[in-house]
Amino acid sequence: MNASPPNLRRRLLAALPALAVAGGLLGTSAGACAQDYPNRPIRLLVGYSAGGGVDGAARLLANQLSQQLGQPVVVENRAGASGQIAADAVAKAAPDGYTLLLGESALMIAKAMLPAQSVDPMAYTPVAGAFVSPLVIISSNDFPARTPAELVKALKSNPGKLSYATSGVGTVHHLGFEMLKQETGTFVLHVPYRGAAQIVPDVISGQVSLGVVSVTAAVAQAKAGRVRALALMSKEPMAGAESIRPLADALPGFDVAPRLFVLAPANTPAPVVAKLSAAVKAALDQPETAKAALAQGTLRAYLDPQQLKQSMQEEDKRWSQLVRERKLTPEGG
Repeated sequence: MNASPPNLRRRLLAALPALAVAGGLLGTSAGACAQDYPNRPIRLLVGYSAGGGVDGAARLLANQLSQQLGQPVVVENRAGASGQIAADAVAKAAPDGYTLLLGESALMIAKAMLPAQSVDPMAYTPVAGAFVSPLVIISSNDFPARTPAELVKALKSNPGKLSYATSGVGTVHHLGFEMLKQETGTFVLHVPYRGAAQIVPDVISGQVSLGVVSVTAAVAQAKAGRVRALALMSKEPMAGAESIRPLADALPGFDVAPRLFVLAPANTPAPVVAKLSAAVKAALDQPETAKAALAQGTLRAYLDPQQLKQSMQEEDKRWSQLVRERKLTPEGG
């Protein structure tokens, strides 16, 4: 027989202290977890091969995080599918703060270009923004432009006659130049390569008109007199590359650069995320981090979890709109 309403109320009231104790224990458990964290090594997964720019940034950050957290932070390379393999592994990991991802803007681009086959970067727990890697447009020394304004003029004066090389379809290098084309109303043929080592010789020889490479590659080749560094694709001039003017000089507000950030699996406890984010900030604040990052062609760019979430949302919207409007595909770009 069912309990009468008064009896049911009495039972519920009697159970309240136990429920309160249970809730308190859960809160205490989460707090204790954060206090004890970390008590073993942390894995930082990277979606690219060892030796590349993202890998270099990951190892720099991991080294400093190890010092801040008092536990080894081990970089693990899971290369392939524009970072999707590493991202998928982190998505499936336990949400305990011991498996992290150094994500990159290409995750948002992959979601826009292959929504059914890519992970959703917005489904992770944002931890911290870490770095920005500026890009530069280079040309041969014979190209008829020396400044961002002259570059835009050259693009408009030669419809269908010019080409540009990047490190592949679906990279920020690729979509950044597509954004330039969109803003200037120009047509330039995209020629995907595997990286700067292949791009630079063909730019020098005139095989392709322009190339989009890291600021480190651009500065090194320009100083050697092999290429001309025409424009920085991000807004702010970079130390060591002050002579390279930003495209924003000719196209106000233009700002494109790969962004690197730390993500954790969904539902990672907030106290753990807060501790990790504070450690990233402390790591980036170290003078030696700034010096080493600059040598790698990256800039420190800390964001707290809420700021990172907003930044990712804005970037996700930006790339999705561009992919849709330019009708970009993984096959042809």
